[in-house]
Amino acid sequence: MLDADEVKAAAGDRGKVIHLREFVRAEEIDPVFYEKTYYVGPRDDENSFRLLREALRQTQRAGVGRFSFHDREYLVAVRAGANVLVLHTLRFHDEEVGAAELEIDGLTPKPAPKEVQMAGQLVLTLVDDFDSSAYDDTYREAVLDLIKRKAKGEEIDLVAQEEAAHGDDLAAALQASLAGARS
Repeated sequence: MLDADEVKAAAGDRGKVIHLREFVRAEEIDPVFYEKTYYVGPRDDENSFRLLREALRQTQRAGVGRFSFHDREYLVAVRAGANVLVLHTLRFHDEEVGAAELEIDGLTPKPAPKEVQMAGQLVLTLVDDFDSSAYDDTYREAVLDLIKRKAKGEEIDLVAQEEAAHGDDLAAALQASLAGARS
């Protein structure tokens, strides 16, 4: 059995240093590999930090390497942020479930060209710039509200949620969505 000091010794200096092995185009990293995001600032050498950040920004590259944190080694990507470096922990290749492994080959029938055109129109009517503040965690808000009400001694009435109706006519559903998006 290994004790905590032996595990820490195995990590060496990896807990203090991000070892970048290569620099890749940032858009090459498929988002399925991303796990968590951290912001990295300079500890001591601000000039080196700014130099790396600016070089990554200008070249549109991300550094890929390893970092040990909480007794675990992570594959990481480091890219330029506004005034910081952004560190993403990544899944190792053997942790990713590829689309080829999913059993979706039997999806039939192939959509009709008219359905694809209508779906494309719907997508184009809803195009907007991404703004994360437009999305609230309504589930969390509902659970917190439930906790507050329960703490006040209120009786909680659990109402069963109705399942959404699954329509067989995709074209009609798309037309209805388009009409709603236009109004």
